[in-house]
Amino acid sequence: MGRAVAAALAADGLKVIGLDVKPAAGGIVCDIADPQAVANAIRRIGRVDVLVNNAGILSNNKSQATTPEEWRRVLAANLDGAFYLSRAVIPGMKKRRWGRIVNTCSLAAKTGGLTAGTAYATSKGALTSLTFSLARELAPHGITVNGISPAYVKTPMVTRQLSAAQRKAVLAQIPVGRLCEPEEFAHVVRFLVHPLAGFITGEIVDLNGGLIMD
Repeated sequence: MGRAVAAALAADGLKVIGLDVKPAAGGIVCDIADPQAVANAIRRIGRVDVLVNNAGILSNNKSQATTPEEWRRVLAANLDGAFYLSRAVIPGMKKRRWGRIVNTCSLAAKTGGLTAGTAYATSKGALTSLTFSLARELAPHGITVNGISPAYVKTPMVTRQLSAAQRKAVLAQIPVGRLCEPEEFAHVVRFLVHPLAGFITGEIVDLNGGLIMD
């Protein structure tokens, strides 16, 4: 998903820099769960007009199987990192009175996790609330904050952590009859960060093939 977004935004003329815990071409190594590491990375990058919070890890364990260590690890990656990164780029966006923040939320926030575990569903629910809070705070400063709530994107995180039986059951529930492509997710990101999307903020865009309609 991150690669698809990077390619799409680069095609639109944006200079794209990725943050990851692992070294990657055109990116910066950063543990986003570490606030000081985030501050250092943003200081190194400089101006940030668009922030896409897409880092995340999946846990399928329900409450009794979720250890305290797993709880903290999932919340740190899926929620804390988005907060630290947003906090780091907001001052510059405020000065320029323009900015776009897009958070990768999840269908699990609405469903409680059809196949996802307790920590994952909770982290995405909290990320949705963070989206609302930042959108309300930053709207007067020309900064929009929105989320995308995908369901079962065709990525290793999904395909490798679901059994064949689970994938079959999931596909049976999705009206369009397939998984979401990463490029479809990236297309929604492109829309939300466009200058003409400035009147959209505090929205969570469902991207689930009709699995949940509301």
